[in-house]
Formats: sequence, structure tokens, C-alpha cells
Amino acid sequence: MVFFHLEIDTFVYFQTTMEKIFNNTEVAFSLKTDTELDRAYFLFKMIASEPLVRIGTAVTNFAIKAHLPVEGLIRATVFDHFCGGTTEVDCLSVVDKMFTKGVSSVLDYSVEGKEEEAQFDAALNMTLKTVDFAKERQAIPFAVFKPTGLGRIALYEKVGLKHPLTEAERAEWSRVQERFDIICKTAHEKDVALLIDAEESWMQDAADAIVEEMMRRYNQKKAIVFNTLQLYRWDRMDYLKQLHAKAETDGFYIGMKLVRGAYMEKENDRAQQHGYPTPICRDKAATDANYDTAVDYMMTHLERMAIFAGTHNEESSYKLMACMEQKGIAKNDPRIWFGQLYGMSDNISYNLAAHGYNVAKYLPFGPVRDVMPYLIRRAEENTSVAGQTSRELNLLKTERERRKLDK
Repeated sequence: MVFFHLEIDTFVYFQTTMEKIFNNTEVAFSLKTDTELDRAYFLFKMIASEPLVRIGTAVTNFAIKAHLPVEGLIRATVFDHFCGGTTEVDCLSVVDKMFTKGVSSVLDYSVEGKEEEAQFDAALNMTLKTVDFAKERQAIPFAVFKPTGLGRIALYEKVGLKHPLTEAERAEWSRVQERFDIICKTAHEKDVALLIDAEESWMQDAADAIVEEMMRRYNQKKAIVFNTLQLYRWDRMDYLKQLHAKAETDGFYIGMKLVRGAYMEKENDRAQQHGYPTPICRDKAATDANYDTAVDYMMTHLERMAIFAGTHNEESSYKLMACMEQKGIAKNDPRIWFGQLYGMSDNISYNLAAHGYNVAKYLPFGPVRDVMPYLIRRAEENTSVAGQTSRELNLLKTERERRKLDK
């Protein structure tokens, strides 16, 4: 009941007093040349067509598997719009450019779906490199990795279900845990905050258990290790409250990235196929309410928590801004960050930064072929999320008109 009243009060406050800063396209696209603006407009026009995305995805997957020479075309279109480069060094020009406007970067090695130990060790080493990069550069305040970058998804699932492991699997799981610990320990030693992404629900229990142990070890003085809550899952608030109770009892801090989630169709399809209730909220309104409840809860317990609000939702961003103002929390309080993906929602990122808030863009990088699953998800997400593509197009159109490019 307390949270309900807090949410209503915050909503009324934000509706009546919060300046609508996200409509300023001059600030939002200040780093884009006219050519880049036109390319972005063309790209989102294509993404707006669901049949075109479906056909393009199939053709691209075929071309890559057949080793056809399509990397140049991919790089000149979707890759350069949504990614920082093929290597971490490649990304530095983008990192430095965004930081001139106060927008920080999170270097995200977006290679996924691997199955071999050598590939997991390579991901470990690359993540350690990004921790070093973050230590050396004010513009990179976080490092990040995906659990499936360090181990097989089938193994996470088996551990999460508490199924017995073979001797070989026990050794394999020990190596997964060791990779987590090496990264988290290094981040702690170098005082670099570390975001650990969430993935499919059927592997998440095992990942959550490891991340909780990492928080116990390395979040003794402040939040270094951050887990991720996908709030399109209706059970995540219970998880957060249980984790909070453990943190209070055992004396560690909670870092949490809050997102809505990116695997909705896959989650619903799998639940239907296997005959269990879907873990996804009944509709978008329920997801939005769940997200805002999580923000309210963490803001109420900020003495024990740190928030990375990963959202492209303007209303959720305004609500968090209003909550900070109501509570007298400084815009640049190090416990509160806003985050968006590179290539999306520049109207939120750059306007927040211009008003003094902590903002970071996820900046994916990796070989073009290896990053394709990430790029395909971005295209599908922009097609399926209600209003996402039309909002991007409207903002780009407004800025093109302001620059008198729309002739």
C-alpha cells in the first residue's frame, strides 16, 4: 500500500511539474551529421516494416552461413548504427565523441551463443580488457558481460533445475563459477562497477545464485556487482525483496540494472510448448507497473542499493527524475544511473546528460558475424515494441525538418 501511494504521488508530481525535456531533438541528435541523420531515418523506416525485417533476417542469416560477402553492407547500415566497432579499440572514437556531451559508455562484447570452453575463455579475457578500459577512462564507468558468454545455456538450465550433474559437468560448472569470480574480483580490485546481464528465464536461477554470491564477496562497502532484473517477469519483485532481506541480514549492498526485457516472444512460445505458465506479465501495462514498482522500491532503500535504470520509456524516466527531485537526491548521485542502447532513444540519453544526470549508453562491439544475433534482436525489438519505431521516426523527422533536410 505504501508503494501504491508513493507511485501515485510521484505520477501526479511528474505529470504536473516535470519539464518535458525529451522533445528537444537539437540536443538529442547534436552529434549526428546530416548524412548520419538521413541514414538513421532510412534504417528505422525499414525496421518499421515487420515483413521486411523478417525477410531481411532470413536472408542475412543465410548469407552469413553461406559465407557470402555481406559484411560490408551490414557494417555500413545496421552495424554502424547500433554498434561501436569490431574491437574495443575501435569503439574509442565513439566513446570520446559521446562523452563530449556528457554521455558515458558501457563497452558490451556482444558475442553470444557459443558452446566451447575456448570461446568462453576468450569472452572472459575480453571482459577483463573492458574492465581495464573502464579503470583507465572516466567515460566508461561500467563493465558488462552476459552469463552465457562464460558457459553453456543448457548447463545453466540443468543447474537451475537442480538436476544431477555428471562429473564432467560438475567440472565445467566449476569453471563457469571461476570465470565469474575472476571478473568480479578484478572489478572489485580496480573499483569498476560491473553489470551482469539477464537472459532467458530457464537459465536465470543458476546465474542469479552465482551473482548473489559475488555480491556477498565484493559488495561489502558499496555496489560493485550488479545483477539485472527483467520486469516483464511477474516474479521479479519477490526476488528483489528476498535479496534485500539477505543483504540487510548479511551486510552486503545490492546493485541492480532494471530493464523490461528482450525475450518476450521466446519466453511465451517456450511456456506454451512445455505446458507451464508464462513468466511474462499479462500485458504491457502490467510490465510498466512492475518496472515502476521496482524503481520505487529501490529508491526507498537507496541506503542499501544502487540503480542502473535501463529503459527507453520516457514516462519511467520522468518518474525516476521526479522521485529524485522529491527526495532531494542530486542528479549526479553515483548510486543512480540511466541507461539506453547505442543507436536508440538518443532523445532520452542526451537530454538527460544535458540536464546533469548520470547516463550511459550500452556500446556493443565484436566481429560483424558474431554480433548478428544482437543486431537481429534489436531489429525485432523495434518492430514488436509498440510505438518504439514510430517514436524514433517522428523524432528523426522533426530534426530533419528543423535542419531543413526534409524537402
